Parts: sequence; structure tokens; C-alpha cells
Amino acid sequence: MTGLGIIAGNGDLPRLIAEDYSAKGGSALIIDFEGIEVPWASEHNNFTARFEQPEAIFEELRNANCSKVVMAGAMQRPVLDPTKADPTFAAIVPRLMGALSEGDDAALRVVLSMFEGAGFEVIAPHEVLKNLLMEDGCPTIAQPTDYDKSDAMRATEILKTTGPLDIGQGTVVAGGLCLGLETLQGTASMLEFVRHSDPDLRPERGLLMKAPKTGQDRKVDLPSIGPDTMDQLASAHLSGIVIEAGGVLVINRDEVIKRADAHGLFLWSRP
Repeated sequence: MTGLGIIAGNGDLPRLIAEDYSAKGGSALIIDFEGIEVPWASEHNNFTARFEQPEAIFEELRNANCSKVVMAGAMQRPVLDPTKADPTFAAIVPRLMGALSEGDDAALRVVLSMFEGAGFEVIAPHEVLKNLLMEDGCPTIAQPTDYDKSDAMRATEILKTTGPLDIGQGTVVAGGLCLGLETLQGTASMLEFVRHSDPDLRPERGLLMKAPKTGQDRKVDLPSIGPDTMDQLASAHLSGIVIEAGGVLVINRDEVIKRADAHGLFLWSRP
């Protein structure tokens, strides 16, 4: 197996990919970044990089015989220092600045093209770590009611409308009312907002829906859920979560289902 470069952000996903790839006999090079906590990176061959210096990243990847790269984990928008930019980064700055004003997906496409232009194949996390994507079905004890199915239809309409605007990948709906829309702050912040909503303003039950944005490149930044998501749903007094089948990464699936069952929540994967 050739080496695999893992562009690592926060969370369990990049670690799980590295452990799985290593267990299969492959060699992973972890690329982490200054200012982003990746405490497990030192357990593997790793290189701490600067966003403004991709040429150093490319050199490390080539030295480690990495022809493929996967981007995984949450990452906040960095504060860039133009004085530290290498020629490759300087060349993409005009496109990147314009893309950042459009949204994260547009910016990621610029970064993706930079790696591909340097000769690397960018692959999706689920191409490395199997069992991340779910097929249709509801593996939890709790099952969605007709009320929930109606809310899921409403949530689908909302995400189809906001997706082309590159706003977010999730929404909370209860009784047909939109209680929250995911933005730059992320899913956890949205659910915390819902948790503190005035009970007199929201119907009972309600669900979270997550799905990729319209036209999103599915190699990078697919929406994801994990065990903590189930805890956050319960704290927000919701009844479950709906995800797009084949379009949302489910990290530590067995634990996700276990916690959903413990909280009496449903996990419904649907087209």
C-alpha cells in the first residue's frame, strides 16, 4: 500500500482513518496545522504545517510516498498571514478570497484543486474507512412517527432552498416550524440555541436533519454525526435525527445507535 496523507482537523474521524489504514498495513502521514489541536498526531508520522505554505506539505507528502490525500475533521477558518505565503499559495489567494465570501464549500473547492494540481488524488473519508455511510433504514428502537415524517419533508424543503447558498448542512424542525438553521458556528451551536428556545414557542418533539449541500463535492466536508450528537439532541428535547442515506458520515456507528437508544431517539436514514 502506498502512503496516505491525512489532512487532519478536530474530532475522531481523522484518527479513526489513520488507525484503520495503519491496521491494514498502510503508512499514514498526518498533516496537522498550527493552532489546531490534534493530540494523537504524534502517534503517527506527522508534519505540522502552515496554511500559507502548501509547498512544504506537498514535499512531505511526496517524501512519505503519499499519492492520495484525505481531508477529515472539523477545521475553523484560519487567520492567514500573507507575509508567510509561498508562491503556490500566493497564486491562489485571489480565488480563495473570493471563494471564502461565497461559503466554505467554494473555498474547499479551491483547496481541492490546489492539491490535485500538485498531482495528488483527493479521496473521500468513506473511501478509506468503510461503514461511514448508511443505507436506507432506521436501526434504532425508536421509530419516526407520521408527525416526524411530516417534519422531515419540511426539513428537506428548507435544506434544498438554503443548500445552494452554501449556508449549512442541518436544520431543526418541529411541527413544521424551523427552530434552527446550521450556519458557520456548526451543529452543536445550533442545537444549543434550540435547547434554550422558549418552550411556549416550540411544539413538542421535533427533529434534526442533516444532508449535503446542493452541488457539494462529496470528497470533502460531507456532513457528519457522532455519539455526542445524540447527547446534544436529547439535551435539545428533540425526538430524533434524519440523515440523507449515503450522504452523511456516521462516526462510531455502533455507539451512535447505542446512545440514541439510551435517549429514546430515532436515527432515520432516508433518500
